[in-house]
Amino acid sequence: MAGNFGEPRPNHFHGGIDIKTGGIEGKPIFSIGDGYVSCVTVGVGGYGNAVYIRHPEGYTSVYAHLKKFAPQIEANVKQWQYAHQSANATLVFPPAAIPVSRGQLIAVSGNSGASQAPHLHLEVHHTHSWDMMDPLDFIGEKVKDALPPMAHGFMVYPVAGEGSFCGGAGKQSFPFTSYYLERKFTAWGKVGFGIWANDYMESTYNRYGVRKTELYVDGTLAFKSDVKCIPADLNLMVNSWGDYEHFLRYNVWYMRSYVKSGVSLPIFTTNKERGIVDFNQERDYLLTYVLTDFKGNERKYSFTVSAKRAPLTKQAIQQHPLRTLRWNTTNFYQLPGMQLSFGIGFLAEDKELSPTIRRGIYSDQYSLTHTSLPLFHYAGLAIRLKKTVSDPSKLYIVSHSSRDRFMGGFYKNGWVHGKARELGATYEIAYDDIPPTITPVNQGAWNQKHIVTLGVNDSQSGIESYKGYMDGRFILFKEVPKSPWVRCNLQETPISRTGKLHRFKFILQDNRGNVRIFTSQIKY
Repeated sequence: MAGNFGEPRPNHFHGGIDIKTGGIEGKPIFSIGDGYVSCVTVGVGGYGNAVYIRHPEGYTSVYAHLKKFAPQIEANVKQWQYAHQSANATLVFPPAAIPVSRGQLIAVSGNSGASQAPHLHLEVHHTHSWDMMDPLDFIGEKVKDALPPMAHGFMVYPVAGEGSFCGGAGKQSFPFTSYYLERKFTAWGKVGFGIWANDYMESTYNRYGVRKTELYVDGTLAFKSDVKCIPADLNLMVNSWGDYEHFLRYNVWYMRSYVKSGVSLPIFTTNKERGIVDFNQERDYLLTYVLTDFKGNERKYSFTVSAKRAPLTKQAIQQHPLRTLRWNTTNFYQLPGMQLSFGIGFLAEDKELSPTIRRGIYSDQYSLTHTSLPLFHYAGLAIRLKKTVSDPSKLYIVSHSSRDRFMGGFYKNGWVHGKARELGATYEIAYDDIPPTITPVNQGAWNQKHIVTLGVNDSQSGIESYKGYMDGRFILFKEVPKSPWVRCNLQETPISRTGKLHRFKFILQDNRGNVRIFTSQIKY
């Protein structure tokens, strides 16, 4: 395996397992059980080509990043694409359309979608709730693993104004240099803990997430996480279970052994303090981490904390309550020319904002925090337009962070209404009335190879759709993985080869309705 279920990733848990294919495409993919093909997608959600199989036991298996489908599935997909004149496709099938048996060929492996290298991404979901389940609970007998997880260090998070650790009120990290640390740590009051750990397997250098983590204090369970089933709509809560700020800085995940107020993941079991340890007696406390993988391989790490009464720094009084977003209530936050709104279930805890406003072209530019703060869901965002434009339908909201992102939007009564999720990004109104670009690739060989390749690009709102036509008839173009190209093999189209010139037209549209048309003649 290249990756296991539930591994922490930025903004999501890894929702399945990644199975290596030897660095190549074209490996046969078989169904893990009896059932029927319920859905097939092409170019949807980063999965590339994907097959969904519904099983009578109440779960659905998903096979993603495929190169091609089995012939019956492929024929249905191609028919749909031509009927709808669209490369991206979502096909839903009734139970009797494409039944499959355990071990039946359904596709060949590939590298489509958001895949970084050839592999199979396998997911299993509860069919009705769509909760993500660990595929190893279904095919784990095929996995060999005798290595237990390994911890690299732990982090402490004293509760503000209520705890300290080793004389400090801020978070600190300490390495695990052995299974039992001889050093005796000091603390007083309420402290949360986190652990940096990975699982491993023989014959590979890959690192995996830990299936089960337990923290015991003097033999009593304070916290347990068991990553076996994750509701799909709570995916972004991984950022609040893990120390997201630390990950962005050091590329290392410390997973908290306590649960923030707004985190409702059902994978946790805690003490009445939600995993927080209260060092409220002057004595020694023995803390033990127990890490367990899917196969039951286990490793323990222990250390002693000596509780000594110490003065605690009182939490500073909130200076700007009007700048504070609350985790347990509806929020409506305003700045001059900007409005942000969202409900309960978007934050793990209260957050005080530190907004900045800069001058922009079509609106002011707004940033709400100095550090990354991704919400659990998209919030509503409205920004006031300050410049007259000839066509308001070309306006949209753009997010500036590691890269520019199109956040949609529509104009109404002087405002552009869109969405926002990363509050650490900068938002402003943008205007796009420039058509995307089309660049022919190796055009001199089109007549000989009968393969048409085009480079497509839009540097502003982004590409929305593309369509090709030969003599007025639709022909299917497909994305070339990991490139800005789209390609059509004319021999795979309904166009009959006559050896004569044909009129070729390609239409490219961006997300603000700007259109570029490329025409040519092709001998085929």
